[in-house]
Amino acid sequence: MWVEIFCGLIIYRLCRRFFWEDDLLEIETSDTDAVFSVANRLEKLYGGKAYVGLRIPDADTGSRQNIDVVLVNKGEAVVISVKNFSGFTTINGNGSWTCEGDGRHKTVHHPDPVAEAKQKTSILESYLEQRGVPLPEGYLSYKIVIPHSKFRTIHSSYFPPEVLTHDQWVHMKPEPKCLFSGWIKGAFRGGKKELQESIQEKLNFTLSTAPMWDRLQLKGSKYVRGEFLEFKGNQEDTLSLRNIRRSKVSHLIVQKTSMFGLAHSKLQILYCARDYRTEGSSSSEWKEVTVRSSSELLFQPENSTKVRKFKLSSVVSMSLSA
Repeated sequence: MWVEIFCGLIIYRLCRRFFWEDDLLEIETSDTDAVFSVANRLEKLYGGKAYVGLRIPDADTGSRQNIDVVLVNKGEAVVISVKNFSGFTTINGNGSWTCEGDGRHKTVHHPDPVAEAKQKTSILESYLEQRGVPLPEGYLSYKIVIPHSKFRTIHSSYFPPEVLTHDQWVHMKPEPKCLFSGWIKGAFRGGKKELQESIQEKLNFTLSTAPMWDRLQLKGSKYVRGEFLEFKGNQEDTLSLRNIRRSKVSHLIVQKTSMFGLAHSKLQILYCARDYRTEGSSSSEWKEVTVRSSSELLFQPENSTKVRKFKLSSVVSMSLSA
């Protein structure tokens, strides 16, 4: 019997290594996937640029505040807090939320999402001012989006106007490029075009260079936020990858595998040199390197103390914060 168990463990490890690939099955990505899904849909609905996974310094606490999405559009910027809640939800007297029957736990209590979004918006506004981008009153607002299909409301009339429940979220329609929905109002509608464009340009540059989580896009449309640490693998491959570090590279893309037998399959890695030139510069320089598909990268996910290994063959792309 022990022989059968031992052989079974070996077969399991081999199958896991060659077919399931590294830590993919152990990573819970649903909440992060929801954030990127919301950001992508907002860009399609309203245009503009969505910045995902910002880590804004809070001068009062000396820590960094995580902001899911900031959507920058003509005349307005909106802080989007994505709450992937499920179950029947009520709002308590102190503003906290209670979700019951979410499929994982019987009852889950959440701090007041509206107060949290308001605080993060204030912190972002202070950060922008420190970086020389003071925003006019009303330019920056906030919303809470709940995209989970199993989210249900109890006494929905009690939900604040800043909250978009799942039903409201799925029924949002694309807007003409020059128009805004009821919650994308345009703080400078009717103002000077030059002033609008100047603020938007400075805001986009500042947010694009703000601290944010490193980002992994995995096969199967899965996303992981956290911190990239290093590459592991054959010495020749790690030497080839030595120039891919955050001081030099902002983004990499993993191309299709070239097969030369299972043990010698290759991956083409395209990486984009970080551009430290002046504001408004948009040119990028891409370089290429070829490594074995067995090469790995070490990544520490957000809110986790455990370092994960991912084969490069399971990675679609990676973005690195400055």
